[in-house]
This record gives sequence, structure tokens and C-alpha cells, in this order.
Amino acid sequence: MKNDASKESVISRRGFLGACIGASAGLILPKAFSAPVPMRDRILSFYNTHTGEKLTTTYWADGQYVQEGLKDIEWLLRDHRVGKAHSMDTGILDILHVIQSRIDCQRPFHIISGYRSPKTNSMLRHISSGVAKKSYHMQGRAIDIRVPRYDIAKLRKAALSIRAGGVGYYPKSNFIHVDTGRVRSW
Repeated sequence: MKNDASKESVISRRGFLGACIGASAGLILPKAFSAPVPMRDRILSFYNTHTGEKLTTTYWADGQYVQEGLKDIEWLLRDHRVGKAHSMDTGILDILHVIQSRIDCQRPFHIISGYRSPKTNSMLRHISSGVAKKSYHMQGRAIDIRVPRYDIAKLRKAALSIRAGGVGYYPKSNFIHVDTGRVRSW
């Protein structure tokens, strides 16, 4: 009987800590994330424009991130030039999820660039002036995206409305950049 009581107190403490963390998230996260949201699964769909791979996965369910879903996303967003995956900031996935709900579109995000190794980032810097030396892509904190048959200017507007991280606009190349850095746009 004593073991059952101990288990109950552990569950209660975990529940209490979870509630505290959840409540404090509203104080830390941008306004878009602090509003009460139903506890529903978060599902994202992707198409990697370089590898042709497709993925639809649940990355968050029952109040927590789903490790298998995160690993699948990390592999799809890998640096295809060197075949290396990297952990992705879950905040960038949450930003994509909010964008998806704001544009009310279930088509997959087309991925132009996810994680970039330092080697790839350096190579891209030599051929393009728009690649930052200390790119958030190298930290798994940035993604370049488009949504097929969806106006890129409207996609940018949806990303800016979240007021979470950076938003870059590349209309000639038909994509936007989103990251989990400070709020800014270009």
C-alpha cells in the first residue's frame, strides 16, 4: 500500500510541475503561443524539394513532443549534400504549425532548406550573398519554405503575424525563411 501512495505522490508532483511549466510558458512565449489552445495533436506535412521525400507526421500529442515524429522530421530536413541530420528546434515546428493554421491550408510545406552543415553553409555563402555566416540553419533553428499554389506574399504575412522569430522574404526565388531568432524581418 505504501508503494501505491508513493506512486500517487509522484504523479501528483509531476502533474503539478507540468502545470507550472505550462503556465509559465504563457509568460515566456510570444502572444501567438500564449493563448489557450485545445490539447490536440500537431501534425505537419513536408515535401523536400531536393530529395523528393514526403512526410506527414504527428510531432506533438498528449501535451508533449513525439520523439519518433521529431526524428522523422529531422531526417527529412537533413543537409542532403552531406547526408547529415541535426536536431531541430521544436519552436520552429511550432511556428510552422501556427502558420499552417493561419493560412488554413493542409498542403505540405515545400522545404527549400532545413538544417545546413557548416560545410554546406560555407559553400552556399560563396555562391550567394543572401547566406549568413552564422546562419540559424546550422543550429536547426531555421527553415526556408513555400506552399504550392499559395501566394508567397500571403505566406510571409501569416509568418509575420505570429511575431515569433525572423521572417525573410525571397519573392524572386518563391520562398520565405522562418527562424527562432529575435523578431525581425527582411
